[in-house]
Amino acid sequence: MSRKGFDYTIRDAQETHVEPIPVEKFDLEEYHQYELALREKCRKFWSSDQGVAVYRRFRAPGVFASACRNMKTSLELQLGALKESMKYKADIPNFLEPWYGIGTVTGAFGLEYIWHENQAPATKPRFSSIAEALSVDPPPVEETEIGGHILNMIEYFLDKTKGKIPMSFTDTQSPINNASYLISIDQLFLEMYDNPEAYTKLLSVISQLLVDFSRKQQTLIGDALVYPGHGFASSRVFQGIGMSDDNTLMISDAFFTRLEVPHREKVGSAFNGCAFHSCGNWTGKIQAVKAISNLVMVDGAYSDETDPDPNPTEPFREAFCNTGIVLNARIVGDADLVAEKVKELWSPGMKLIVVTYCQDPKEQAKAYDRIHEICS
Repeated sequence: MSRKGFDYTIRDAQETHVEPIPVEKFDLEEYHQYELALREKCRKFWSSDQGVAVYRRFRAPGVFASACRNMKTSLELQLGALKESMKYKADIPNFLEPWYGIGTVTGAFGLEYIWHENQAPATKPRFSSIAEALSVDPPPVEETEIGGHILNMIEYFLDKTKGKIPMSFTDTQSPINNASYLISIDQLFLEMYDNPEAYTKLLSVISQLLVDFSRKQQTLIGDALVYPGHGFASSRVFQGIGMSDDNTLMISDAFFTRLEVPHREKVGSAFNGCAFHSCGNWTGKIQAVKAISNLVMVDGAYSDETDPDPNPTEPFREAFCNTGIVLNARIVGDADLVAEKVKELWSPGMKLIVVTYCQDPKEQAKAYDRIHEICS
């Protein structure tokens, strides 16, 4: 077994090197048939009360950084990833992502992306208070430069792939994550305590913008759309919308339940449920997250190579067994390490997706077979 710590010297611990493929050289029908062949496995897993599915995730180099700025480059890298992914034994296929950085909703409040060389786009808080942010009358996200670019990217991907390839929403950040892009987080937290009414009003505005823009994407992508989307194993036959929610770790359970949960439920209700992601160890927030009434999936990291502060396995097995909520478990490591973590996570009554990053098809096949053997 290969045991390694988190490698801070590389750009993306979950990245896989692939060669870009021009769309005219990519066999659209081949990948369409590959995805179609796995769809019934996905449907059976989603409709079951328990079970396991394997997803060998491919994060093409640069797509979640500076390469997203060029639609052609992003698509060719992602097509390279899709082609390579077909060599790896899995139950859930990979998909295209019209990714253009985090904080897309903030464009409605006048924020623009900052581009540093070879880095993902960033935003800088514009407002000094919640009242100042609420003084803005935000237009629909699709009318902003950022929102317009994402919709253009979706149309470009659909046109070039003839709508045959599955595609997700762009990266969807939770209401509080978006609020933290508008106002410095220290000030935001102070106002959360001092003026909870204004805080929840801001989250309500953000939530509606999220719902409206996500519905716009849903309509545009149509039957090719996979759920819950970016960062999660996704399929056309799954449900819900995924939201990144890293700031949750810094809020008390009481505040999360009272001030945050209603807005996640609002966004999730438009898409038959919501999926929760946080980087790092969010064990202490499990019960608060389970309070989300329409929760369909949670995501976490479970090895040292995946995250500098990965989650312990036992609390998640105990919390999500016999709930019907899917645990999307990311495990960077070889087949032996993956098998060890799956043994710790699995129990009858679990609904588990094991997200692997094995470096070659032979190692992936070994991991796949052992996962299904453990969970049989």
